[in-house]
Amino acid sequence: MIAIAPQILSIASVWGKVWPILVAIFVFLFMIFIHELGHFLAAKLMGVRVNKFAIGFGPVLLRWGKGETEYSLRLLPLGGFCAMEGEDEESADQRAFCNKKPWRRFIITAAGAFFNILLGFIIMMIILIPQKQFGVPKIAQFQENAVSQQSGLQVGDEFIKVNGRRILTTYDLSYTFSNIPADGKVDLVVKRDGKKLELSGVTFATEEIQGVNVVSIDFWIEGVKKTPLNFLSEAFRNTLSYGRIVWWSLLDLITGKYGVSQISGPVGVTAAIGEAAKAGIFSLLPMVGLITINLGLFNLLPLPALDGGRLLFIIIEMVRRKPVPQKYEGMVHAIGFMVLMAFMVLIALKDIFQLFAG
Repeated sequence: MIAIAPQILSIASVWGKVWPILVAIFVFLFMIFIHELGHFLAAKLMGVRVNKFAIGFGPVLLRWGKGETEYSLRLLPLGGFCAMEGEDEESADQRAFCNKKPWRRFIITAAGAFFNILLGFIIMMIILIPQKQFGVPKIAQFQENAVSQQSGLQVGDEFIKVNGRRILTTYDLSYTFSNIPADGKVDLVVKRDGKKLELSGVTFATEEIQGVNVVSIDFWIEGVKKTPLNFLSEAFRNTLSYGRIVWWSLLDLITGKYGVSQISGPVGVTAAIGEAAKAGIFSLLPMVGLITINLGLFNLLPLPALDGGRLLFIIIEMVRRKPVPQKYEGMVHAIGFMVLMAFMVLIALKDIFQLFAG
């Protein structure tokens, strides 16, 4: 029998708690890097001078680079920036962002979100590589005494809509069924024998898990063999599906289905990534895919200080054929940035409180 020193056990215990956090921080910073890299490469392609490229906010930890761009790694891993000449102020430099045509500025501004979504697509392909077949939202077989079969569903039914929401993938199906009413009744549109059929009030059995009523899925779905063509198609549809769920979640938040308490900021996201990392790479990848797509789409919202807000001003300029005065646009973004930072701080405090409370 070999004795192990208590100090070694203590170090191993601490490391077991620390490494998922380190992985989560690295993954979060990588997603930020990809976003800012999109802006950076598009700016270079469009002939815009980039003065600073930073990952993180606050005090500089590392600084390097020669020529026109200063690269840095900063203390607070809460974001990053790609500071271009003439981005928020007037500049006489012909390579300044403000002096480029609107379509060029549009591409540069949208590139960050595009790169995040592109990363999500690549992650979807990685997830699908080991799979020999893909699930499709079509009923292959029912469980014994299936309640849903007794209330109208049949083998071969392909799900088109669940409570009005279009179903593209099995992930859509899983998400919508996790959010149907506690009574287990759902309105469906299915394809049966090549024809669309509306089924109202289809009933599923429910069970209580940790005080919450959840629907019991009482059927199995079909699988199709993987081919090069449907591999790319499945990766694209899964990326689209993850993106739609981001918008569905936002809609549920606006309509009051979810509370603000269920929103997570960088702290909560990092904790969630850390938990997924403990379960292994194939639990981590779907989480990272969802978050990077979420990050890309969130930045496209037409809100001040976000890329979507800047895109809105560029679109207004294209319609008016003249730009909104720089001082007014800058004022809107400055106010929006302060509000966004304040909101992020509040969410971060909420996440920290929930971590310690848990």
